[in-house]
Amino acid sequence: MGARIKRSFRGISERLVGRYLTNLGGERIAEDTIVGDDWTATVSSESVAVGPSLTLTEVTIVFEGDEDTLEPLVERFAQKAMRAGG
Repeated sequence: MGARIKRSFRGISERLVGRYLTNLGGERIAEDTIVGDDWTATVSSESVAVGPSLTLTEVTIVFEGDEDTLEPLVERFAQKAMRAGG
């Protein structure tokens, strides 16, 4: 059975998210979808207020696939995203 993990990151662009996911073995099949072996990631973004005068881009990624594959993939992705500022 497939698993689903939803994670959000601030301070990282959708373009960089796509690059990280392709570096982790994925292939972009649509502007918002990257597919790898036993996983799919769907990417979206929105501006969020962080106080009265500051907004940041928040990128949300929904990872779907085999649970044994997703957990290490999401962990590796999160490490890259945190170094980028997320």
